[in-house]
Amino acid sequence: GTTGEPKGVMLTHGNLTSNVHAGLQRLSLGDKDSCLSFLPLSHSFERTAGYYTMLQAGATINYAEGFPSVPSNLKEVQPTVVVSVPRVYEKMFAAALERALAGGALKRRIFFWARRTGERWADLVLTKRPVPVGLRFKRRLADRLVLSQLRAAVGGRIRYFISGSAPLSPDIARFFFAAGLPVLEGYGLTETSPIVSVNPYEAPRLGTVGPPINGVELKFADDGEILLRGPNIMRGYLNKPDATRAALTEDGWFRTGDIGSLDVDGYLTITDRKKDIVVTAGGKNIAPQPIENRVKVSAFVHNAVLIADRRKFPLMLVVPEVEAVKIWAKERNLRHDDPHELLRSPDVVAKIEREVMGKLRDLANYQMPKKIILLEEDFSIARGELTPTLKAKRRVIEEHYKDLVDAAYEKGEGKS
Repeated sequence: GTTGEPKGVMLTHGNLTSNVHAGLQRLSLGDKDSCLSFLPLSHSFERTAGYYTMLQAGATINYAEGFPSVPSNLKEVQPTVVVSVPRVYEKMFAAALERALAGGALKRRIFFWARRTGERWADLVLTKRPVPVGLRFKRRLADRLVLSQLRAAVGGRIRYFISGSAPLSPDIARFFFAAGLPVLEGYGLTETSPIVSVNPYEAPRLGTVGPPINGVELKFADDGEILLRGPNIMRGYLNKPDATRAALTEDGWFRTGDIGSLDVDGYLTITDRKKDIVVTAGGKNIAPQPIENRVKVSAFVHNAVLIADRRKFPLMLVVPEVEAVKIWAKERNLRHDDPHELLRSPDVVAKIEREVMGKLRDLANYQMPKKIILLEEDFSIARGELTPTLKAKRRVIEEHYKDLVDAAYEKGEGKS
């Protein structure tokens, strides 16, 4: 995850160049590569990973005409590498599911068979276990029928994607890997120039953000917070000596605000973000992002935000995937031409609730949303609900939908 708070991070030329050189020691990238760039260049992730690093490697940078043009630009440019945030991969995943749902019962069955087959193959390959001959054959068939279409949709030349800035759902990463589109998840903060770790192309490990890059030292505080030291760590916050002192230990380690763990091979997993932890009125701690990520894997969910801070139980704001809902409604002879009416239909509300709760069935009771509120409009950067890299600003969203949220809590009963 990246953080821009407090503002005014002081990064030196040495911070940034050390990060570029260490990043290139980890990533397979050279002058034959071509990338499509569409994140804001003012953001540290795009500035280092998508700009400085590409230039140093001699790769070609192609700039998208805007977020809405990314799908057509991918086909036009045919990049080999894309640096992006999880929201973009979530949208690609949703588009693939939507195409399958729109294709009739046979096409749908083939798609989900191909997905299951590809993911079984991926699980074995990722853990370096032998793939049975029968599964190799089925995966080739799945590739011909379905998975190759996903590669074609992103230009047909992608070697790998890079994902950072927020957690990526392992289910989405597995789906992409099965389709021959590995997503290398990494981790960093503005204060760390920003790359701290990234998965190696040769041995990615889904659900982790990879081993720290060369030169970056990592240890854990007593509460599990990740502490970092290295040539990429900022000088401090501009004209904010108190904030700088609070961010650094006496012996110079940077406090990330993230909780994590290392596995036996040195791969880092981010488990929580200290400032993102919400605490219910009953004192239960909930990490919302992993819960939201589970829900966003549904073909019927476009976006989701969990609300629980200082509340008696969690509830979830859900933006439905309207096209998928329309297809579902049409098959059941429900009126589907008016999206406003459609999302208020008791059948549709019940369907979305089943989808959400089905993805969360193994959560602890206190983590489970007791209410689902459907929203017609997606969250927006312009309204201040999303950061420039499409991360949800939970408190802003809760304030914008305060009347709906408060009414749901007044009606609802639950235990935290």
